[in-house]
Amino acid sequence: MTEKATFRVAILADTSLQRYVLQQVLSGNGYEVVFNSDPTRLDADALRACETDLWLVDLAESEDSSVLEDLLEHTSTPVLFGEGQAPEFSSDLFPRWERRLITKLKHLVGDTTEAVGPSLQALLADTERPERLSLPASLASTPLQMGGAAKEVWLLAASLGGPDAVKAFLDALPGGLPIGFLYAQHIDANFEATLPMAVGRHSQWHVHIAQPGLEVRCGEVVVVPTQNELSFRHDSKLDILGRKWPEPYTPSVDQMMLNLAQHFGSRCGMITFSGMGNDGSSSAAYMRRRGAEIWTQSADSCSCASMPETLREAGFSSFTSDPRGLAEALVNRLAKQHAH
Repeated sequence: MTEKATFRVAILADTSLQRYVLQQVLSGNGYEVVFNSDPTRLDADALRACETDLWLVDLAESEDSSVLEDLLEHTSTPVLFGEGQAPEFSSDLFPRWERRLITKLKHLVGDTTEAVGPSLQALLADTERPERLSLPASLASTPLQMGGAAKEVWLLAASLGGPDAVKAFLDALPGGLPIGFLYAQHIDANFEATLPMAVGRHSQWHVHIAQPGLEVRCGEVVVVPTQNELSFRHDSKLDILGRKWPEPYTPSVDQMMLNLAQHFGSRCGMITFSGMGNDGSSSAAYMRRRGAEIWTQSADSCSCASMPETLREAGFSSFTSDPRGLAEALVNRLAKQHAH
């Protein structure tokens, strides 16, 4: 099934900069912008003819607009008054402003990650077995404690288009590597149990849902739970907390990055795959300060490039490639470590 935006939003804003920012943010988070204009340049008939699921109104100077009064009086569509003037893209305040806005849209209109779950059916029906990368000699000759606690743990983070990309990455990755993964995928909780089979069916990696009290082990991919926050005990065993993930998207990549980097420091890393929004951008600076690597999927290989692009544009990504290229680079990195 093709993933696509299904929720329509119409924008009314009286400054060109705010209209541009809202267009970029909504499109980047999977919403379809069907209308975007200054309210003072429109008549009531044009507004009534617009087919949308929500009106997003953000006015700095035109609070007394007669067009707005007519809209509020006659429309049965929800109207959301925005979060005020957007901070600069480079500002630390921008991700928080965006999260507040998208959280409101999620509750009023719908969650655009709902498209991720149904797309798993195509992966389950896929019979192609891509060629796997070879295990380098330096790793093949090293005795590995497969199933033993991973000393190095990397986070695979994804949203819209993520399962396809992560599956391609795992399909290419040989077994026998001295590393374990966490996999944070924005997805409806109803599809959480299907995710491990969909992404891991052709790989040499054991993909399973997180269980409290277990460690992240070599040769395994632990799926981060969608409902409650995942953290680590002092002995590195997984701990599923009693609190929910912060919104708008669950699991929260930002929070998972903080928890991972705080515990593992330079012994962790992250690869951000296809996805919408900017989940992960708020915690990237902390993760890098802790000595962790951040890699990103290339835009031309993504179904939705917003998540990795946000990290690249901010200068946090040190390597970019398609899923197979990311797998090859990780194998080479591990081989180089074990050659010394």
